[in-house]
Amino acid sequence: MSVTSPRRSAREKLLAAADELFYAEGVHTVGIDRVIERAGVAKASLYSAFGNKDGLVRAYLQGRHEERRNRILGRLERYDDPRERLLGIFDSLAESAAKPGFRGCAFYNAGAESDPNGVVREESSANRAWTRQLMTDLAREAGAADPAALTEQLVILYDGATVGSRQDGGPAAARGAKAIAATLVDAALTR
Repeated sequence: MSVTSPRRSAREKLLAAADELFYAEGVHTVGIDRVIERAGVAKASLYSAFGNKDGLVRAYLQGRHEERRNRILGRLERYDDPRERLLGIFDSLAESAAKPGFRGCAFYNAGAESDPNGVVREESSANRAWTRQLMTDLAREAGAADPAALTEQLVILYDGATVGSRQDGGPAAARGAKAIAATLVDAALTR
């Protein structure tokens, strides 16, 4: 369904336009007038639905988090083994990185151009907290002696793989990171 489909509400059209434009060009590069034009709605709709641009950016990042969460959890359902579930996070990243239009992490990208104390920081922190908790829970289920320490290592690896996948334009960095992650996980399970 297109951004301007008449079957979508003004809020949905604005979010679809913001998602497309913010991810491709940046949350601060894209002004609200461009989002409104792409959505094909009245300016008052943006203020009614989101209050201001910060409200739209927050909703955009919350939508990105929800999509990411669903994608990762959906991927992890393919695995029965806790170790494989933990490593499956890297498979999910590789799948994303292989898609046309992959521009890396929406949260990293938005954070690079934002006020360190604003909405982007709040939403990015919530997204990172979810990722850390997921990894910690999976590391615990896999039997890691120190799930928190393993998570710290895996988060660094995941972050690097995300940036590498964007810079290299494909999933190779994520696949390489999975191989390194397997070594870290196996070491953590044998302690």
